[in-house]
Amino acid sequence: MPDGLPFHRQLRARFGWGQFVTLAALLCCALGLWGFAWLVDEALEGDTRVFDETILLALRNPADRSDPIGPFWLDIMMRDYTALGSHAVLILVGLLALGYILFLRKWASALLLAVSFGGGMLLNSLLKQGFDRPRPGLVAHLAEVHTASFPSGHAMLSATCYLTLGTLLAGVTRSRRLKAYVLGAAVMLVVIIGASRIYLGVHWPTDVLAGWALGAAWAMGCWLALRAWVAWQGDWPATPDQAGRPPAAGDPPP
Repeated sequence: MPDGLPFHRQLRARFGWGQFVTLAALLCCALGLWGFAWLVDEALEGDTRVFDETILLALRNPADRSDPIGPFWLDIMMRDYTALGSHAVLILVGLLALGYILFLRKWASALLLAVSFGGGMLLNSLLKQGFDRPRPGLVAHLAEVHTASFPSGHAMLSATCYLTLGTLLAGVTRSRRLKAYVLGAAVMLVVIIGASRIYLGVHWPTDVLAGWALGAAWAMGCWLALRAWVAWQGDWPATPDQAGRPPAAGDPPP
């Protein structure tokens, strides 16, 4: 193996693309779970209070905490962006994507989508009821909210849904640059939605960080579990770039 290659290229050269993708997903899952557990411990002990309050106050006019910083159109944009992580939008996107996958008869992909979306929503609801953390009272809320604060549902569910769709889309393209673009777009959506919740004052920053961590871990965990199951069944399909070779762990599901 050439010593001058970057570390990630050395891993790809040693393990192959499929194994490299699987290792990356395992690392994302492990780091996400660790980050969520650490945030839970810190938040319950009150050690994140200074961090949370500093961020929220930095986004408001010191003379009027109901007035967010920035021009008026930024407030409007953030309200629009935050809607992309709402249950209504995510369910609609999920159902449309599920219908398309079912038309293609990609049964394993449909299962991944259903388990990732549905399971993520159920898990988030249970965690909110379990932790029952109050919403920030430090600044005025610029969006209507009705549930507990931790972890952020918009952050967690957008990470779960958009990262799952990103992995499915990336799995059916041969271009690695296009794979990177699709996954990068999914990550960008997740970051914008989570940031909008903090800007609107409806979540503590640690709520959003916890949602991102657990949502990414859940999405990658479902992805890995499905690939393990399909590989065990020995029913991995061949896409144009896979024809003529045995299936690998990073290939897209049927």
